[in-house]
Amino acid sequence: MLNTQKDKKLENCFSINNKTIKKKNIIVGLSGGVDSSLSAALLIENGWNVEGLTLWLMKGQGSCCSEGLVDAAGLCEDLGIHHEIIDSRAIFEREVIKKTTEGYEKGLTPLPCSMCNKNVKFEEMLNYAINKKEFTHIATGHYARIKKSSNIENLDCKDLKFNDFLLLRGADRNKDQSYFLYSLSQEILSRLKFPLGEMKKEETRKEALRLGLRTAQKQESQDLCLVEHYGSMQRFIDKHIKPKGGEIMHVNGEIVGTHNGIQHFTVGQRKGLGIAWPEPLYVKSLDKDKNIVYVANKSDLLKKEAIISNVNWVSIEEPKQKIEVETQIRYRSHPVKGTLIPLQQSDTPTKSFKLIFEESQSSVTPGQAAVFYKGEILLGGGLIN
Repeated sequence: MLNTQKDKKLENCFSINNKTIKKKNIIVGLSGGVDSSLSAALLIENGWNVEGLTLWLMKGQGSCCSEGLVDAAGLCEDLGIHHEIIDSRAIFEREVIKKTTEGYEKGLTPLPCSMCNKNVKFEEMLNYAINKKEFTHIATGHYARIKKSSNIENLDCKDLKFNDFLLLRGADRNKDQSYFLYSLSQEILSRLKFPLGEMKKEETRKEALRLGLRTAQKQESQDLCLVEHYGSMQRFIDKHIKPKGGEIMHVNGEIVGTHNGIQHFTVGQRKGLGIAWPEPLYVKSLDKDKNIVYVANKSDLLKKEAIISNVNWVSIEEPKQKIEVETQIRYRSHPVKGTLIPLQQSDTPTKSFKLIFEESQSSVTPGQAAVFYKGEILLGGGLIN
């Protein structure tokens, strides 16, 4: 049955085995979906003083928009907790909409979710909590885990120096969202809770039903809020970037078609090219300056190495020498073994590394994230250059 904080807003303590324990205060990011809703409810059930926080990112439909605001407000009323809404539309426009648009214009395939996590969601939540002073922690409904390195056994990796807090994959590998969180800092990890990190998705629904949450049966939102808001990335692109006609060229130099903007293409793409050829062709690269889409056979897309820039180290100190890693180059891809080599061999920090795959990989896409793991531990990540 739903356990609420209604009429208990002034109570700062709870009792376990006749011991009075001071409650901790936590801000929970609420999108209006079942995952964030359950996170808030579980924290209340575990004795936390909870306040709901929703970031208003866009107008219109979707979990990041007015629809999500209404559901989040209703949930907080049900739970008997305070709900605050921050107008974050300006920062979202600057850090996500504008940078995503600029990325497509440059011939990249940007990753808006990582931009949003890094520069909008967690920063806004942490600043809100710090400004309120009495709140010590923040929480979200992500499927990921955080553990202190001192609490993990067999953490002996001679080539790595682990930080105090480690970011781990979610227990449900099918829902694991750690890939999008590679830009988090130790400061954020030290204050962050993931109540769903140890849960399977099917458990989430059952728990939400058990607690009688209004969002228990709500349809799951799409991974990308821009897609949810605009209907598709194609519509987002059409709204923000003007068409510009150019050529589609085979890597052998033969012109095989035309296009109305490189922003409509991504490395590895096969469908929607609108060209006829004896065998399937794939997008190999995009030339912004010449406005050319280069296509090739699938075997021509294989790459043995890539340059990774703007690397952020989450769970370890920045390595000064080469290290062995497992790398995920897309959200839904399997991790592959490889070697990561700093491009600047000195005591000066570097943000760029050369990644050499153990086996050649297809569709290594500029603009997407390459995220490095050691087993379940997310070491860090950066952008494919």
